[in-house]
Amino acid sequence: MIKNKIINDPVYGFITFPSELIFKIIDHPYFQRLRRIKQLGLTDVVYPGANHTRFHHALGATYLMSIALDTLRNKNHAISEEEYEAALIAILLHDIGHGPFSHALEYGLLTNVTHEDISLILMKKLNEDFEGKLELAIQIFSNKYKRKFFHQLVSGQLDVDRLDYLNRDCYFTGVTEGQVSFDRILKMLNLVNDELVVEEKGIYSIENFLNARRLMYWQVYLHKTVISAEYMLLRIIQRAKELYLNNEKIFIPKSLEVFIKNHISIQQFATNQEIITSFILLDDNDIWYAIKCWQSEKDIVLSTLCSSLLNRNLFKINISNKEFTKEEIELLKAKTKKYYKIDNNGLDYLVIKGTISNNAYLSKEKNINILTKEGKMIDVAKAADLPNIKAMSKTVHKNFICWSKEIN
Repeated sequence: MIKNKIINDPVYGFITFPSELIFKIIDHPYFQRLRRIKQLGLTDVVYPGANHTRFHHALGATYLMSIALDTLRNKNHAISEEEYEAALIAILLHDIGHGPFSHALEYGLLTNVTHEDISLILMKKLNEDFEGKLELAIQIFSNKYKRKFFHQLVSGQLDVDRLDYLNRDCYFTGVTEGQVSFDRILKMLNLVNDELVVEEKGIYSIENFLNARRLMYWQVYLHKTVISAEYMLLRIIQRAKELYLNNEKIFIPKSLEVFIKNHISIQQFATNQEIITSFILLDDNDIWYAIKCWQSEKDIVLSTLCSSLLNRNLFKINISNKEFTKEEIELLKAKTKKYYKIDNNGLDYLVIKGTISNNAYLSKEKNINILTKEGKMIDVAKAADLPNIKAMSKTVHKNFICWSKEIN
């Protein structure tokens, strides 16, 4: 029996999980791969300490789930041992489908396939390995279990996933504005008709949580230098794919071959064991190896992107509330075309434009409900004395454009 094994977490201290099955899942190659996937992609180009992994985050979120469930049990809500274990497994595996550099390459290697899609496929594969013991966890993860609060704790606007990544990312980046009172929030959780609610006395902790999330997006997740680096990485993969599919002679590492050769859909991923096996073997290290090789390719677009990213000679970036004019974009493209002596086909790789958005709270989606002292449930955005949350309910969109520093 190894169920009392202790893990020393840098954020929460010594933690453990009351399930031998969970430790067996942690030891599985599917889960161990998360050690080699950075939680924050290329954010370490700005915050050097941001080198923590999806492995760290999954363990931390699972620990917070155990606190949440214990809290609900202490408030006389029945949760069976089977449900308890299944909920822990659901959150433990919620990010198992992340590819290299987490969100940075979410749509770069596969076609319109989210990491949640892949997580569900891999959970079903693990369920086969563990003789059906993950069936309830899969139901909770996919929101098919009758008691909806379990899924709300896994994936909602106030879930243990967000509570952990805010505190963890804050810890490793040093951005203190992201700290939230996770322990107080968890202690304020309750249930009404098997729906998750927050007791009224925890309302200011929720306000702080939402504000911290908004600040972390602007300061960390959507930091302009991080955006530049991650879009350069995305363009590298896209350019390599284009060259290969156009029969250009380009070196393709074995670990990337399946994903460079094909436009893989969710249906192909779910039914092709070769693709699943290749994905499980793929991590951040494979991408860096490919980039190091491609910096010597004769294609000036690919080699420029790779050498610039490797040496942190990142593209300049301009972020604006307004759309960039056609004239501004065409001027940058003309200068880039002249400097690098490339055709129009390569311009979109070296002059990158797009949009970013920040929405701390979506009042029309998976609401955070406050349980008043009178027993009423009110959406947190409608609480009378919380104007900040009402403002945060609006999605902010911004436009950006990146280009090489060599271009004046």
